[in-house]
Amino acid sequence: MENIIIIGSSGHAKVIIDIIEKENKYHIIGLLDKFKKVGEEVLGYKIIGKEKDTPSLIEKYDVVGGLIAVGDNWTRKNIYEKIKTIMPSFSFVKAIHPSAQIARNVQIGNGTVIMGGTIININATIRDHCILNTNSSLDHDCFMDDFSSLAPGVTIGGNVTIGQCSAVSLGANVIHGVTIKEHAVVGAGSVVLKDVPKFSIVYGIPAKIIRKREAGEKYL
Repeated sequence: MENIIIIGSSGHAKVIIDIIEKENKYHIIGLLDKFKKVGEEVLGYKIIGKEKDTPSLIEKYDVVGGLIAVGDNWTRKNIYEKIKTIMPSFSFVKAIHPSAQIARNVQIGNGTVIMGGTIININATIRDHCILNTNSSLDHDCFMDDFSSLAPGVTIGGNVTIGQCSAVSLGANVIHGVTIKEHAVVGAGSVVLKDVPKFSIVYGIPAKIIRKREAGEKYL
């Protein structure tokens, strides 16, 4: 198996580690985390350095790529940009849980993670570094832009567009044909019946605009 590294060591990283072990396609040589000491362990894998150490670690361990194991969309984007600045040639792999149901003509970008029980229907497009969390559902002809995410239990109807860095939170439902623009957040348990403007937070049944938000504002 080819060697990869995982960037991050939180609970989200643990889920990704489990997916990679179940896929049995890659060997994890270790984790990168700037907040933990080298040698600390997560699920039996050691912290082997920080993002800045990527070039030397790739050479040392013959690494083919990696995954950013960070749940927050904006933080994940910033880490991606930092790694690409340090090492432009670095490649990102994708992780797809064996229990995910993926229809034909589905496109899944690099760095994207598809978790257990997820359903992705025909002609859906998922760009780079997205997260489709446990038991989420993305219906036919949907489009998820880079660094967007679906939380556990989210249901997305057909022909929905989800903008870059936008997040649909736990158990929310989005009807068909809706556009959720960039940097928007849909609150947990909401039902979205109309388009969601960029840089906004919507919540409720039906979902309504609560307030505006800034790029990078915490939502997890």
